[in-house]
Amino acid sequence: MSQTNTLRGLTTISFWATDLIAATKWYSELLGFAPYFERLGYVEFRLGDYQHELGIIDSRYAPDGLTAGTGGAVVYWHVDHVEATFEKLLSMGATLLDAPIDRGQGFITASVIDPFGNILGIMYNPHYLKVLDTFTSGE
Repeated sequence: MSQTNTLRGLTTISFWATDLIAATKWYSELLGFAPYFERLGYVEFRLGDYQHELGIIDSRYAPDGLTAGTGGAVVYWHVDHVEATFEKLLSMGATLLDAPIDRGQGFITASVIDPFGNILGIMYNPHYLKVLDTFTSGE
C-alpha cells in the first residue's frame, strides 16, 4: 500500500467580501499587482514562492451557514519582515487582531482583520525558508 498525505499542501485561500471591487483594489495595492483571473463575483491572485492562490469571492456566493463578521481560522503567509508588513496592513485600514509576537527560535507571527472581515496572518517562518531552499537548490 502506498503512503499518501491526506493534506498535500495549500492550494487556494478564499476570502469573502461584500464589496468585491473594493476588496480587489485593496489586495491589488497590498500585493503590488492585479489579479491574474477575474470573473463575475470572483477574482484570484497568484502569489508567493509557490504561486499559491488567493481568491476573493463576492459574499453573495458564500456557503449557507457562513456567518458575517470575522472568520475563524488564521492562515499565515510567510513574509520577510513581519513588523514592516504589519505596519503596512494597518496603514491600509486593516485592524489589529494579534500584534507581532516573537514565538522563539526565529518564528514571529502577527495577524490583522482586513477591511472585509477576513483574518490575514503573517509570519516569519524559518521552516518555510528551509523548504524553499530545498526546492531552489535542487536537493
